[in-house]
Formats: sequence, structure tokens, C-alpha cells
Amino acid sequence: MVFPGSALFPANLSGQPIGPTGPSGLLASASDQRRARVTLLAGIDIGGTKTAYALAEDTGGAAAAAITARKRRPTEPSGDPEQDLRAMAEDVRQLLAESNASVGDLAVVGVSVAGPLDLDAGQVLRPPNLPHWDRAPVRDLLQAELGCPVHLDNDANAAALAEWHYGAGQGTEHMVYLTMSTGVGGGLVLGGRLHRGVACSAGEVGHIPIEWDGDLCHCGKRGCLEAYIGGAAWAERLERITPAASRVAELARTSGPARPEHVVQAAREGDAFALSEMERFNDYLARAIVHLAFTLAPECVVLGTIATAAGEALCLAPVREKVRARTWPAVGDNLRIEPSGLGDDLPYLAGLAVAHDTRRQDS
Repeated sequence: MVFPGSALFPANLSGQPIGPTGPSGLLASASDQRRARVTLLAGIDIGGTKTAYALAEDTGGAAAAAITARKRRPTEPSGDPEQDLRAMAEDVRQLLAESNASVGDLAVVGVSVAGPLDLDAGQVLRPPNLPHWDRAPVRDLLQAELGCPVHLDNDANAAALAEWHYGAGQGTEHMVYLTMSTGVGGGLVLGGRLHRGVACSAGEVGHIPIEWDGDLCHCGKRGCLEAYIGGAAWAERLERITPAASRVAELARTSGPARPEHVVQAAREGDAFALSEMERFNDYLARAIVHLAFTLAPECVVLGTIATAAGEALCLAPVREKVRARTWPAVGDNLRIEPSGLGDDLPYLAGLAVAHDTRRQDS
């Protein structure tokens, strides 16, 4: 007979046996034994054009771990989502092999992907940027391929978690993340947890109405924030109103239709039209932040993409001034408005943040 605390099953510092018997002295389950040996988290960020993969050491959710390996490749939907997902699982296996590891070293995989999602079923529901991915079984197929738990979330929530765990929102209990790329997405961390709301629909800040009966949004409603500061809507506006003699038009002539990045560059050069467009962008963004400040009273609002690219003088400082002018001191004076702190690492960290947050909640 082998007793707990013997040479075969040594005891821990409190006298409890470690190894297959577990602290209770009973035979440990397979999952308990597996948790004792896994060491890595994996993240997958599935975008419309690129898919990013990353590995990090598993800290059990106690601390943010640095990326230990990464890769990125074009997203090339085949028309068969299960085939696409198997190819992604193979990419993870290859990244593990390159790191002298295997799927047996994985604790959990986190997946960031554009919605809509059915989180209970672990499925993606017909995302606009992934043709034929209608009820794609992301969680179940990747779990079967990789042999470990898989958790997914929409890309805005995953980015919010990344900023909260690793970026500009570190150390806060209440944070809002906003991204202005093609549309306007958002994620809410409230009370130290991601807030999803009913039907996982919290954080849809891009569809806050800021002009009753205003411009038509791509969602079909009028006056949404996204219709004013989303990248696609702004590009459509620029195509209609950009003066031919402006610096914005000059920049566009060498690189396609006028886009928000042309406005940012021209505004830095002092172009009057571009400066007026930045003022309009800042005004609408500030309106949305004021709504969020009074409703949620976050410690920090983190701004990505267009706002980060525009920077302090063109965007962040004017937005802070506008928000403070429209909020009570107790609200506005305690609110930080910051640019994203993750830069080009965000796609790699988004999936990892989903995995990290899962481990944190389980620990």
C-alpha cells in the first residue's frame, strides 16, 4: 500500500499529498491531473482578413503573462467553416510545436471573433466578414481538435478585456473600451468583470442615438453614433463633401477614396477642412462618452483605432475638454480618457485575454 506523503506521492507543505491522490487523499480526476501539468494559454483572433495566434504562459489568471510565441496569416474562408476551424487548430498545433510544446500543455484557448455569437452554444452566427459561417461550431470543434476548454467572445469584448488586463485599463474596476474602425464597437468592464447584458448585447455603444432622426446607420436605425464616427460612414461622408482643393483630396488622389486616415494626416498639416472634420468627430465622440460617464461612472474610457491614430492634440485633449464641460465635477474629474495601450499587439492579446479572463474567474 502507498500512503499519502510517501516517496511516491510526496506531501505538500501543509502535509497534504500532491500528485494523483489530490489534497483530499482521494484519487484525482483526469481533469485535476491535467490542470497540474498544463502550462500554456492560446489565443486566436479571427478577423475578416487576418487571423492572429498567440501563446502565453498560464498564470492561473493571477497576472498578465507575456506573449511567448505568435503568428499571423490571412483569413481565407473556404466556404466550409468546419474545414476552416480545423485549419486554425492545425495552426495552433504548429505554433506549439515551434515552441517545443504540444496540445497537452494547453490549459485553455480563447477566441476573439466578430459577432453575432451564441455564447451558450459556442457558435458564430453569420458574421458579415466570414461567408458561410452560419452557426459555425467554434467552441466544440476546436475543443475536439485541441483537447482543452475553448471559450469565445466577440471582438469588441475581447479587445476590452485585453486593454483591461494588459493595456490602458490595467488596475481599474470600471472601464469602457471604444473602437472606431469600420463601425463603432465597445466593451464594458464593470465591477472587475466583463458585462455582457441581456443576449450579450451590452457595449453596443455605436448604436446610441446621438441625433434623433439623424443620418441613416448601416443597422437600419437613424442617428446612431456609428453613422457619425464609424470609419465606413465617415468615408462615405468624405466621398460626398471633400473639397477638391483640400489636402484630404490631394492625399486621396494617390491612395484611393478619401478615408479617415487622410483626414488625420491632413489635420496634422493644418488643412482647414480636415480640422473641421476632426472637430465634428470629437464632438460626437464626446457626446457618447458623456452618456457613458453619467450612466456607468467608469474610472477610464479607452479609445482605439481612429482616436488613437489622431493622438493627443487632435483628438484626446479636445474630447476630454468637451466631456468635462458637460459632466459634473464628481463624474468628469474622476474619469480618465486614454488611448489604447496595446498598439499592434492587440490582435494577439485579444484571444489571450479571453483565455486569461476565463482562468481568472475559475481560480
